[in-house]
Amino acid sequence: MLTLYYAKGSSALASHLLLEEVGARYSVHEVQIAKGAHQDASFLKLNPKARVPALMTPEGVITENPAILNYVAATHPEAHMLPDTPFARAEADALNAYLCATVHVAFAHLLRGSRWSDDADAQAAMTDKVASNLAECASVIEAHYLRGPWAMGERYTLCDAYLFLMPRWMAKAGVEVSGFPKLGAHHAAMLERPATRAVMAVHGL
Repeated sequence: MLTLYYAKGSSALASHLLLEEVGARYSVHEVQIAKGAHQDASFLKLNPKARVPALMTPEGVITENPAILNYVAATHPEAHMLPDTPFARAEADALNAYLCATVHVAFAHLLRGSRWSDDADAQAAMTDKVASNLAECASVIEAHYLRGPWAMGERYTLCDAYLFLMPRWMAKAGVEVSGFPKLGAHHAAMLERPATRAVMAVHGL
């Protein structure tokens, strides 16, 4: 049995989606960040970074979406969520790393500027750049990563659960997904999947 520690509407949505998609045996534990639950000693024992997602496995705790997605895909080979060749797997890792290290960080400047500066003007300047930075990221994904209909081509993979977050981040920053037809079509296709609808209901989305 696996346990996913998540917060509603957070990036943990990606890991939650893949767990549901592969038919994993798992439970969920909500970490109410607004109430400071991510700073509780019990949670910090699981993840000293005080972030979600965190996945409790029989071997221990895994954090960070790219690592969790890889673990879930690898431990459920019957779901065929990993690409078939080493090169294709590296391409999938590259996309997930870009979403984690570049796109999500760009979005985080919208509400989390205090992580990078205590200066109010600096935080405002960061916020002002979010929309243009996300639009640039979306352009890169549209042109170079999203092969269609799914991220890696004809088959749904672990990347698609993570890529689902992209239009949500864009919308919160005021970037119209209509300007990116591949991303828009991908998001619409994701919303048709029973696993997506089930997980979104849990998150109240």
